[in-house]
Amino acid sequence: MQSPYLSLEPNQRWRDAVEAVQCDAINPNQPSSLRITPDTKIATAGSCFAQRISEALASHGFNYLVTEAGPPWLSAQQKVAYNYGTFSARYGNIYTSAQLLQLMERAMHQRDSDEPLWHSKLGLCDPFRPRIQPEGFDSEEELLADRKMHLAAVRKLFEELDVLVFTLGLTESWRIRHDGTVLPMCPGSGAGGEYDPSRYVFHNSTVADVVSEMTRFLDYLGDLNPRATVILTVSPVPLVATMEERHVLQSTIYSKSVLRVAAEEIVRQKNNAVYFASYETITASGNLYFEQDGRSVKQEGVAHVMRNFFATFTEQMPALKPREPRESAAIDQLSTSKCDEEALAAAIALAHLNK
Repeated sequence: MQSPYLSLEPNQRWRDAVEAVQCDAINPNQPSSLRITPDTKIATAGSCFAQRISEALASHGFNYLVTEAGPPWLSAQQKVAYNYGTFSARYGNIYTSAQLLQLMERAMHQRDSDEPLWHSKLGLCDPFRPRIQPEGFDSEEELLADRKMHLAAVRKLFEELDVLVFTLGLTESWRIRHDGTVLPMCPGSGAGGEYDPSRYVFHNSTVADVVSEMTRFLDYLGDLNPRATVILTVSPVPLVATMEERHVLQSTIYSKSVLRVAAEEIVRQKNNAVYFASYETITASGNLYFEQDGRSVKQEGVAHVMRNFFATFTEQMPALKPREPRESAAIDQLSTSKCDEEALAAAIALAHLNK
């Protein structure tokens, strides 16, 4: 009997699948039974990298589902500035599985929190999406009315979508001690609020945490919308900072490893989830697809990820949709990711400058 390794397919052998392939042609994915057509209602949520996927789907003419598109009197540029269309609803970055699960629970009126509204230099902000309103809200009434419309749009999104592309970004998060409510960023870190160690606690998720939270979300989604499928992917963007007392590289590898292993466990357990290897596509290039900061992904890297996405889930690579002149500035602005982590980076830099 011969060793089973002697009859492996080419994509199972490093020499044939990686070494012998040009970097910009590596595709770590297998063709999927999930088929996406121009009629498929696709939604996105997740980390900063998910924004790049959103822009690429819209630019290639796919049915990018947006249930919170903004008031008609705003221009295309103003809508982008106020985070309409950045994702399928105006929820901002959703870095963790716990955030996504709790967003579903809040949209379904199954979770509430006594977290007070945050104050920033520009006005009031929503602690669950602190950077969604660049100039802040003028009043509590305005903010709460906007939140109510937002959660209704989120529920509508979950009810109507065919496919949700969710990019897992981080394992580190901040939570309210007494009820476990997760926040998108630590209060006082560049987007409003005040840090109070008696109220807020740091949490670094394990594989078991992520699997449990995503499984519960998928169960909620399956009950609400039985036809929905979630494409799970992992952001390749490293952490901007870590609360663990160790080198940020160690925390980055821990975080991405947890998310990748959790994604594998989830798709093995749930038939309404599949995995797409965007993380592997970017990291296989070494530093080729990263900007000088070693974190930001170049447009060439995004383009490679999207080529693989279309090869995995569609019949053929779609052509770019022609832009109307009035759309160009807005789309170009959208291509510059809006990340809560960048606000944290700016706050850290300012704190060190003022020392």
